[in-house]
Amino acid sequence: MPRWAIVKASGEAEAFRYNIHKELEGTEAQALAVMLRIVDTCAEAFTEAGRRRARRRVFRVSERSYVVRVESRWSNYEAHFTLAELIADTHDDDLPSSASGSTQVP
Repeated sequence: MPRWAIVKASGEAEAFRYNIHKELEGTEAQALAVMLRIVDTCAEAFTEAGRRRARRRVFRVSERSYVVRVESRWSNYEAHFTLAELIADTHDDDLPSSASGSTQVP
């Protein structure tokens, strides 16, 4: 069964941080559905105090990549989510150890 990672980049300009937000197994459609739920709940339209944010927009970059931008009176927040498939793993006999498909360990 394919394995996936939801990669999240968030912050502002040069201060963006990239991390693996979530890892999961399943079909591409299942992984995409999980990512879309995460996108829909990221920086929701209401603050913790229950006040509505000035503006929340979601941009589709590709079928596997979305940007969430939240603008309020005092700040802006952006997060970029990308669905990535695991294609190489040195600790998994079912996968090659490199992106080029090599199974040889250097």
